[in-house]
Formats: sequence, structure tokens, C-alpha cells
Amino acid sequence: MKLDILAIAAHPDDIELACAGTIMHHIALGKKCGILDLTLGEMGTRGTPQLREIESKKANEILHIDIRENCNMGDCTFENNFENQLKIIKKIRKYKPEILLINAPEDRHPDHGRASKLTSDAAFYAGLLKIKTTYNNIEQAPWRPKQIFSYVQDTLLKVDFVVDITPHFQRKLAAIKAYQSQFYDPNNTNEPSTYIADEKYFSYLEARAIEFGHSIGVKYGEGFIKHKQINVKNIFDIC
Repeated sequence: MKLDILAIAAHPDDIELACAGTIMHHIALGKKCGILDLTLGEMGTRGTPQLREIESKKANEILHIDIRENCNMGDCTFENNFENQLKIIKKIRKYKPEILLINAPEDRHPDHGRASKLTSDAAFYAGLLKIKTTYNNIEQAPWRPKQIFSYVQDTLLKVDFVVDITPHFQRKLAAIKAYQSQFYDPNNTNEPSTYIADEKYFSYLEARAIEFGHSIGVKYGEGFIKHKQINVKNIFDIC
């Protein structure tokens, strides 16, 4: 299956938190979208990898994405090396996305910035003819996405553009809340408290979406950082 957009993240729930609205918006426009998680999030304070996999499947149903895969790299321990780059290269060549959405270049969680560099390096190498990979014992052709955009996560970074996600914001929240183990639940006080398992955390999420939305004159938005200049053929397309 060829994808229009492949969103890649260090952890399950990164995509839901940062750019689920943008994915749902483009699915509504008829685009094929998928997600590639690099790790199982096994170092998370709350929940287990098995539980997060179940939660991820619930989120997938809400997002209506076409595919979701996991590279099963080590959470907190993965490195930007050729072995891990090859895992991503194979997925890029398999799905041939036009656009990659990737982790923020810097963020509160060190995995996010490291995943961003690992993914962007792999995306470049995926276009090199002399790097050989196979899928189902068939040699894969080189493929390099046309654009890479980083989504903003916890740290507020200067963005290059904002996507209006107003019609999809409530469903974005539902997709996030599919990860019940990770967030505040007044009926479950046995799990340890964490930065995101705070009853005020969803207020912060909404405030960020409102801030981005306000910048373009809509209610809710998601911001992105470009990795190279955008080729504009009609300036009215960006009005």
C-alpha cells in the first residue's frame, strides 16, 4: 500500500498528542495515512507494553488510519545508528509516503529529539540507490519523501505553518484518551503520578491547540516545522 502521509514517533501516543488532528483532516480529504512507532514505550512509568498495544489499537479505530506498525527499538535506549536507520528505510520504501511527519527536533523527553534526527537521516538514506533493502525477499526501490515536517510536542517551538484541526479536535482528544493507562483517571489512584497523568494536563493540551488556532484565526490548530523550503506554485494556496 502506498501512503500519502507516514507519521513516525518515538512512542505510542506521541502522534495522538501532537498531530492526530492533522492526520484526521487529511484522511477526510481522501489521503492515505499511517503511523510508525519506533518503540513500545516500555519505559513509561504507567502501564505496560502489552496494555499500550491494546490502547494503540483503540486509538487507531478512532483515527481511521490505514496502517500502524512498530519497529520495537528500545525505549530510552535506541540510538541513531545504521541498524535502526535501516528499519525505518525499509518502512519508507515499503509505503512510499509523499510526506513524513516526525518528532520535534528538541523536546522535554530526550527520545523525541533523538528520534527526529534518526528519522530524518533515514529518510535521506532511503533515497540512495546503493543502500540495499528487501521486503518479502524482493529488493526495494529507493524512495525519498518529498517533504518532512516536525510536529510540536511539549516544548513550544517556533513553527512554520499551522493546520486547522477545529472539526477534528474532539476526536483527537478521544484518540488520546484511548491511552487510559497514561493519563489521569479519578477512578484509579493506584498508579503513580506523572507529568502527563495530571488532571490539568488536558487543559494544557487544549490551550496549546487554541494558541496555534488563534495564530491563524481558527479555534484549534497544530503547528509544524519544515525541514526544507516549500515549493509554492500558487500563492493563493497558502492564504
